[in-house]
Amino acid sequence: MRERRKAHRIPYQAVMTVDEVYNQQDVIKESRKISIEVVDISKGGIGFIAKEELPLNYYFNAKIDLGNGRQFYSVLRIMRKELLPQGYNYGCEFTGLADILSLYIDEFEEEVLNDE
Repeated sequence: MRERRKAHRIPYQAVMTVDEVYNQQDVIKESRKISIEVVDISKGGIGFIAKEELPLNYYFNAKIDLGNGRQFYSVLRIMRKELLPQGYNYGCEFTGLADILSLYIDEFEEEVLNDE
């Protein structure tokens, strides 16, 4: 299978809560929070696992904390979904990530590679 990712994935462990999932026409899943387990991050987006099925091409807001004071908020778009025995594996892309924030991810990747 051909690799379509534009950026290298870095292992990243975090648990986030998604308050709402939305697109330009409507909001869904706004009545309860959805817990997701983030498994990797890149300059392009994040990969995560969730028990709930979420629709493709919908968006959610996320707070990303890479440590050492490097935190940022971003909007993520759900691009890929794969059924797993324990839920779903998702791939999301950052929308409108500022250059300074992608530098945070570069620094984080360097730290991870130096720890290996």
